[in-house]
Amino acid sequence: MKQRVFHSYVGGELVSGGELKLVENPATEGCCGGYTAYTAEILDRALGEARRAFAVWSRLGLDERLRWMRVLREALEERREEIIGLLVAETGKPLDNAEYDYGMLPACLDFFAAEAPRLHGEIIPDRSGRYVHHLIRHPVGVVVGFLAWNFPLLNLGYKLGPVLASGCTCILKPSRNTPLATALVGEILASIGFPRGVVNLVLGEDRELADRLLSSEIPAMITMIGSTEAGCGLVRASATSVKRYSLELGGNAPVIVYPDFDAGLAADRVVALKLANTGQVCVSPNRCFVHRRGLDAFLDRARSVMSGYHFGSGPGPGPRLGPVMTKGHLEELLAKVRQAVAAGATLLHGGGRVPAEVCPVGHYMEPTLMLCDRELEICRTEIFGPILPVIPFDDGDDVVAWANDCPHGLAAYVFTDSLEREHRCAADLEYGSICINEPYYSVELPHGGLKQSGMGKDCSHLSLEEYFDVKRVTTRVRD
Repeated sequence: MKQRVFHSYVGGELVSGGELKLVENPATEGCCGGYTAYTAEILDRALGEARRAFAVWSRLGLDERLRWMRVLREALEERREEIIGLLVAETGKPLDNAEYDYGMLPACLDFFAAEAPRLHGEIIPDRSGRYVHHLIRHPVGVVVGFLAWNFPLLNLGYKLGPVLASGCTCILKPSRNTPLATALVGEILASIGFPRGVVNLVLGEDRELADRLLSSEIPAMITMIGSTEAGCGLVRASATSVKRYSLELGGNAPVIVYPDFDAGLAADRVVALKLANTGQVCVSPNRCFVHRRGLDAFLDRARSVMSGYHFGSGPGPGPRLGPVMTKGHLEELLAKVRQAVAAGATLLHGGGRVPAEVCPVGHYMEPTLMLCDRELEICRTEIFGPILPVIPFDDGDDVVAWANDCPHGLAAYVFTDSLEREHRCAADLEYGSICINEPYYSVELPHGGLKQSGMGKDCSHLSLEEYFDVKRVTTRVRD
């Protein structure tokens, strides 16, 4: 693919920034393109453009807003292959993963465009009979969003869909690691003449400079997909005025495999999710508690499934595992494995780099299976890579309490054929998403965490509602 230089999209125009930044393809370790980084002037302009546009876009009829969403969707689909090719280049994703990543952007536009007309007002009965009370929704205003690198266009869709459908305007910053496909969306927005200032996409990596967006009193809402630590920093930097937050932060997802469930089938489903996007998924299984009666069957099947993955861009008989995003993160993952083994973990599969004769370039790591004690550091922190620690438990162990022994609460997985156990886990697990017997996610379902995994929801009607304020209007109708 020919390398290109991209620019921020602000006020309906492509705006050349300052320093040129290059983007690495983690599969080849070569440059796949570049962008000009935002300056203070570009960020200030984006804030002003979004504020001015809100006064117009928020008052535009819903039908007209939805028409523009359809126009954007059609323009994206016309350049689908180009967008997906750029996604593959900047992320190293296998093609099917990149197709899913891209597909979630038009899917989110479709979903929120369909959901917006379903948000009705509400009449509250008056006890005296003298008044009529009704509730109406009003878009909150300018939204500033910071997006993660692992699914660039899925994350863009999660934010852009409700912003446009609600009547808000936005300034969105993609990750410095994967900004190019999002920047191409900015070019598409410019090409179709999308209303000026409604969407602003700013490219850069200077965090202190980006704090201009947070500390400004213009944004009414701040949203983010990222780590808990980054989320805490975001809240601190934005505490210059009262703002609304929707934050999808870190996770450390537990899996519980009870002895009444087919351990081999559970292994199939757990490993498939664990290795999706090379484990670089916020809801990826991180601590797998397996009852001893099914432990051998689970481990045997997990090893077998992991051994069927292949790497790189060439063909293979099984699913393909992409690279870890950066060399630095790959080194951190390899160090986690070494530290766990030194602390007593048993390495059952993988644990190292993919050999050079298989992948001479790229940040590739072998799928890794480990038998661990639950107190090991690798079980206490989010891994974000293709490492699956398995922890045995017995009948007398309170495995639900073990699963909850974590500051995070994003996603959890349970495998059981017992309705009683299913209900207990649903009630007692402290997680925002709990999947029983199979991991499942969809734009119709709310996605968000408890505890230190954030606040608010992505996807579903609950996400759309966060982009509105509710007004109560009371009219006296009789004496």
